[in-house]
Amino acid sequence: MRIAVVGGTGKEGRGMALRWARAGHTVFIGSRDAERAREAAAELSAQAGSHIQGGENTEAVAASELVVLSVPYSAHASTLGALKAALAGRVLIDITVPLQPPKVTHVNLPAGQSAALEAQAILGAETPVVAALHHVSAVHLRDLDHAIECDVLACSDDKPALERALALIRDLGVRAVDAGPLRNAIALESLTPVLLHINRTLKGSAGIRLTGV
Repeated sequence: MRIAVVGGTGKEGRGMALRWARAGHTVFIGSRDAERAREAAAELSAQAGSHIQGGENTEAVAASELVVLSVPYSAHASTLGALKAALAGRVLIDITVPLQPPKVTHVNLPAGQSAALEAQAILGAETPVVAALHHVSAVHLRDLDHAIECDVLACSDDKPALERALALIRDLGVRAVDAGPLRNAIALESLTPVLLHINRTLKGSAGIRLTGV
């Protein structure tokens, strides 16, 4: 699959790009700074043993079938607004959590109730949104020799888009689980600050694991 990671120069984006490239996907790192994206892509290509491309966000989206949005919440709406036309007809996996630094261990519900719901409202029906990958540590993603002991919960109002996203997420080396309609992103995003608090307290990198299934 051809995947664009918008905001791919960040920690989470780099980890996903590495693992998807290693799994045989074509990966394009996007950034507002094209040169920064190309530098990150060259570095990641050497680590993955597979070519990863880099460039400006619009260029990355144009080269893709599916787009992962990995930006801070402060840049969420503006990034989506700038890419709305380019994203039409593609699936968007939104991993954004509406954190409010410095209180990143406090749950924050934005005006639209969740980042993913806000994304769908901005993009409209032409771009189905899947909310996922809120609970996987970037430390684990970047370590290609590390088996990730974490489940990924994903939700969407578009079943075909959700199935495509779940299949791709499994290629990161995790179990991916259908967590229902996009409205459930409110709960998924709200779990992230709880995990951040736990990890800060216990000095770890805990994720989510489902039992009994």
